[in-house]
Amino acid sequence: MNLLEKIRKFLHWETSPKPAITLNDELYAQLLPFRTPLILVQICMLIGTLGYIYIEDYTIMDAIFQSGYTFTTVGFGALKEGEFSAAGQIFTVTLIILGFTVFTIAIGIVVDVVNKGRLSRILKERRMLYAIARLKKHFVVCYHNDYTLEVTKQLRENHIPFVVVDPREEIHQWAIEHNYTTYLKAEPHAELTMLKSHLASAKGLITMSSSMSDNIALIASVRLFEKEHFLPRPYYIISSAESVSDVEKLKKLGADTVVSPTKLTAQRVTAMAARPDMENLLEEFLYKSDNPLDMEEIEVPKYSWAVLKKLRETHIREMTNTSVVGITKKDGKFLSMPKGDVLITSECKLLLIGTQKDINITKELIRKRDKPREFKFV
Repeated sequence: MNLLEKIRKFLHWETSPKPAITLNDELYAQLLPFRTPLILVQICMLIGTLGYIYIEDYTIMDAIFQSGYTFTTVGFGALKEGEFSAAGQIFTVTLIILGFTVFTIAIGIVVDVVNKGRLSRILKERRMLYAIARLKKHFVVCYHNDYTLEVTKQLRENHIPFVVVDPREEIHQWAIEHNYTTYLKAEPHAELTMLKSHLASAKGLITMSSSMSDNIALIASVRLFEKEHFLPRPYYIISSAESVSDVEKLKKLGADTVVSPTKLTAQRVTAMAARPDMENLLEEFLYKSDNPLDMEEIEVPKYSWAVLKKLRETHIREMTNTSVVGITKKDGKFLSMPKGDVLITSECKLLLIGTQKDINITKELIRKRDKPREFKFV
């Protein structure tokens, strides 16, 4: 470890993360046509320098200077051009013509590359890849549609980073209209796209395509990507499906959560019909950004001090001012509004209601191995 690395480690400096795909090969391929005029410039400068040294007996620096402004056709007057011999004058005219030819070729190449637009697209995508590489615990949202608009809006309001991926050319315009700061024009199920979207550092993936085949292909590809890259934790995959049978298929393929818009709409309409006064309760309580209360499910680890204790014995409400409104057992059985004598088991999940700050405090307490010191105050 050199001195610079030691200083960086001591000061906790982090190097700027680089994407897995940098597009350097594509960029070099676009710059390849400029190689010929650059080589010609060097050859002409070498010929001009040697020519002025041999013909006009110039020093090396004077010869380089004379070749430079003669080759670029900027004019004369700096040195003794008026004393040139006939051979020197012929050589100078030849050098000027060569310079004009080389610059004409170079300009033609520049215009051709710029008109194709490939270089600018690569540079733009390259900047986007470096921006995506800086994201951590983000969501990859696949396919732009009405669901995507609402999902990204909620993610933005909750300060959760995301990348929108869509193969259609219109994604560039949609990104401007809907404020997609990070996005990719690519096929979401391709492995190259997963590398570009920095999926290795993502928290999960959301696919809300209207096509069932797209959702199936994407879920299978992501799970395969996990196995091939030996990732430490599985992705949280959210998908959508129209029918109940499709919901089951996607879950068997590896989706963690499958949303059925048809089922959700029917449940909402039924709830509104049965209890009109409760129509906006869910939206006010869970989805409104300025509501101080939040709801979250936390898992009780195996080593937690709370394992095999009764709910009242944990004093969660007294210590953190949060309420346990539900418990999901390890076998998936859900117990709503548990009483104080309910036993907390290993790897069960507690459904909490409270402020986000209080819920975070509860998480820290539940994850401790030893009984918290706060017990003596309750």
